[in-house]
Amino acid sequence: MTVSLSIKEVPESLAERLRQRAARNHRSLQGELMSILERAALDDASSNTRSAPPSSSQQDQPQTASAQRGWKSIEQIAAEHLARFPKPIASGPRAVDIIRAERDSR
Repeated sequence: MTVSLSIKEVPESLAERLRQRAARNHRSLQGELMSILERAALDDASSNTRSAPPSSSQQDQPQTASAQRGWKSIEQIAAEHLARFPKPIASGPRAVDIIRAERDSR
């Protein structure tokens, strides 16, 4: 379920700065505002989790809306990959050989 939020009487100078920020980030104004809200919720959630240990119900659910949308840092992705595949794959074709075979087949 989604919720619509509304902010009334936003000063024009602030609205213009938000539009410019959205353009710099290649987003719509709506997308930029969603990003700001998600980041604020993430910061709030992370400060709350540092002060108190997570309950079992919190551990079962994703920590943030951004985690549900698949936004992860390179460091998070690398750590997850290392946890899933602690040892390098020793067998199998090399990527360069696969690409050459594909090129040669044309």
